[in-house]
Amino acid sequence: MSHNRRLGAAGEERAAQWYRDRGCRVLDQNWRCRAGELDLVLSDGRVVVFCEVKTRSTDRFGSALEAVTPAKQQRIRRLAAQWLSAHPHRGPIRFDVVAVTPQGIQVVTNAF
Repeated sequence: MSHNRRLGAAGEERAAQWYRDRGCRVLDQNWRCRAGELDLVLSDGRVVVFCEVKTRSTDRFGSALEAVTPAKQQRIRRLAAQWLSAHPHRGPIRFDVVAVTPQGIQVVTNAF
């Protein structure tokens, strides 16, 4: 596994643990379909949370949060719709972004 993949997997696990520590349940991690991948799908009470995790060892190429562009947001929305069609849910949904850096974790709820 490449350095970037290990870094990303470690960041996703840190983010998942952050949510677990706050009472959320991980429904899916690295859910894949033809169109792409969702990093984390969580249950926060009745809310299904689709979480994009960005891990950076440095901000040399921009911040982790800046990496979730409008095009990336649209792709995540499409993937969420596919996940929901495979896992029926009638309650509210939310899109979060988590930035994992050496300094810590920054969670943006309702990011888009």
